[in-house]
Amino acid sequence: MSLLQHTDLASVPPSRQAIRQHVRKLRQQLATTIQSQAASQLAEQVLNQPGIMAKQHFAVYLANDAELATGPLIQALWQAGKDVYLPVLHPFCPGYLLFVHYQQTTELQPNRFGIPEPQLNCANVMPVAALDIVFTPLVAFDAKGNRLGMGGGFYDRTLSQLPANSPCQVIGLAHNCQQVDQIPTESWDVPLQQLITPAKYFDFR
Repeated sequence: MSLLQHTDLASVPPSRQAIRQHVRKLRQQLATTIQSQAASQLAEQVLNQPGIMAKQHFAVYLANDAELATGPLIQALWQAGKDVYLPVLHPFCPGYLLFVHYQQTTELQPNRFGIPEPQLNCANVMPVAALDIVFTPLVAFDAKGNRLGMGGGFYDRTLSQLPANSPCQVIGLAHNCQQVDQIPTESWDVPLQQLITPAKYFDFR
């Protein structure tokens, strides 16, 4: 599959769950070499955005379920002297995330979903409103910036805490094949401001 190819959903029922299942299968079928190439191209795309690289505090996820891998991006941010934070499941508020400082020496442990995360230490937590950039995973997106997640709502709930005039930039990361024609939206959905794939930077603002 070409990295520039996006998804034709003409034969897929236009429901959120149908799109989710279809696109998850697509990205799971990406060859290891394509996944690796995409991760490196993602880092290049981010490094080429001066408005992003002028910031200091970056929340990044660790890939799961064939999501676009962020290893090269995290290494590039460290090399540029940026502070990186990883999401941790909130221990007291189910469905919410905390963001914990992540360094090269930070030990990781799997959470209840099997996703590695740092051990929670309140001294290392960065309030979401204090972050400059939040890179979010997603299952699918469309040309209007609508985002379809895994269905758990963790990022939706957590980012809903941001004030309307927050300078924090929420940026989706996705494989090129995760773009679809249209995502059915719900009342609680907040479109992405920006999105980056290995092939393109999207600004929806």
